[in-house]
Amino acid sequence: MRRTPDRVRWVAIHDAARCLVSADDVRRVVEAAREGGAAILAEPVRDTIKRVVEGRIVETPPRQECWAAQTPQVVRRDWLEEGLEAAAAAGRVATDDAQLVEWLGRDVRVVESQQPNPKITRPEDLVAARAMLEAAAGEGRA
Repeated sequence: MRRTPDRVRWVAIHDAARCLVSADDVRRVVEAAREGGAAILAEPVRDTIKRVVEGRIVETPPRQECWAAQTPQVVRRDWLEEGLEAAAAAGRVATDDAQLVEWLGRDVRVVESQQPNPKITRPEDLVAARAMLEAAAGEGRA
C-alpha cells in the first residue's frame, strides 16, 4: 500500500485466476463498496458446507448463510491499510482482503455475481472456461 499515491481512496483487488468476470459485475461491486466502504463479488453455495477440525465435523452452517467469495473485492484504502496493519500486529493471515476488513468489525457488502466468474486453477477449470467462451462466442456475446 505504501507505493499507492496518497490521493487513491479505493482499492480493487482482483484474482487473475478469475479472468472471465463480467464488466457489469465489476461495476456493481464498485458501486456497493462506494455506498458501504467495502464489497465483494460472491455467489451462494449450492452444497452443504461442513466445518471440519482434525477430521471431524464440528459445524454445519445454514446453507442460506454461506456464500463463495470471489473477486473483485473493493475496499476503502484506509480500511485496507488499517486491516493489514492490525493483522500484521496480531500475527494473523487473511485468506482474502475482505477478511481484513471483517476483523476490524466493519461491514463488507456482498454482491451476487450475475455471470459465471470461475476461478481457473486446475487443468479441468481451463477446459470448462474454454467451453464457456466458445458457447458465448456462438451466442455472439464474446
